[in-house]
Amino acid sequence: MRTPYLVGLGIGLIVIISIWYLAASRQPGLPSQSQNQAEMTFFVTSRNPGRGGDLGGLAGADAYCQTLASSAGAGDKTWHAYLSTQATSNTSATNARDRIGNGPWNNFNGELIASSLEQLHNGNFITKQTALDERGVVVNGRGDTPNWHDILTGSGPDGRAIATSTDVTCDNWTEDRRGGAMVGHHDRQGTSDTDAARSWNSSHLSRGCSLEELATTGSGGLFYCFAVAE
Repeated sequence: MRTPYLVGLGIGLIVIISIWYLAASRQPGLPSQSQNQAEMTFFVTSRNPGRGGDLGGLAGADAYCQTLASSAGAGDKTWHAYLSTQATSNTSATNARDRIGNGPWNNFNGELIASSLEQLHNGNFITKQTALDERGVVVNGRGDTPNWHDILTGSGPDGRAIATSTDVTCDNWTEDRRGGAMVGHHDRQGTSDTDAARSWNSSHLSRGCSLEELATTGSGGLFYCFAVAE
């Protein structure tokens, strides 16, 4: 009877294939998930801190980025939120682009988002498939339920504060009742095929600053986080 021989041959092949797979997975140059996390320098927050446009100001938003990055194994870097603020009687405006270093930036999977500030604001690689959250999960976009493609930025297309008397930063990220926020589309989709609809950082103004009002235009109150090279 050849059955024992065939069974033995099958087991032998399984063992050989298993050994080959383990060896291949340990080859230099094939990054593990933990290596990807360590190299991550960009992500979209997986959730809002809980108060809509009130992020605790820039300091609170930065701390939230740091917390999420730490939970994902990338807390050894300094993280800043990509948010602009508007000038007040006591303070100058802050540009989001001036807060995030000079790049390059990679997502959870190690995919290049932009190599420099210039590329980030003129030809970056942000799409629904690359704008992952800190866990490497694709963020809901247009056509998903719920739609969370409106990402808080308070910024113009060039990443700078918007010179206007209209509140476009939820009172510099301290308000969840009044005002509004400029948002971008991480999935680069909107209701039309225009530059604004495709903009990752400056598409339109939200209807308000509470989580409920933000949701009416497709926002979960999420924002971009970038690691600042030191």
